[in-house]
Amino acid sequence: MERVEKLKEFLKLNPADSFVQHALALEYIKEGNDPAAQQLFEEILLREPGYIGSYYHLAKLFERNNNTEKAIKWYEKGMDQAKKAGDNHAYNELRSAYEELVF
Repeated sequence: MERVEKLKEFLKLNPADSFVQHALALEYIKEGNDPAAQQLFEEILLREPGYIGSYYHLAKLFERNNNTEKAIKWYEKGMDQAKKAGDNHAYNELRSAYEELVF
């Protein structure tokens, strides 16, 4: 719980810090608070679509919660952004997770 509180304090100083929001979302997932994590990931990606790491975690969250349609949508968006950024590693990770889900 201490990590969550520290991350929240950092966000008070800079509410649009995608790195801190992403870290806080991951902590929420560890706590089982998927709704709070989902909200943060979606905020990040709405504001900063090139924040590629959040696509994987958001899609996995939907996948865990049996929302395959949304998981597929976020994997596809992430693959598109990774391709645009030339980030082959992220693209391959997203594609692999996507293919496991779809095929």
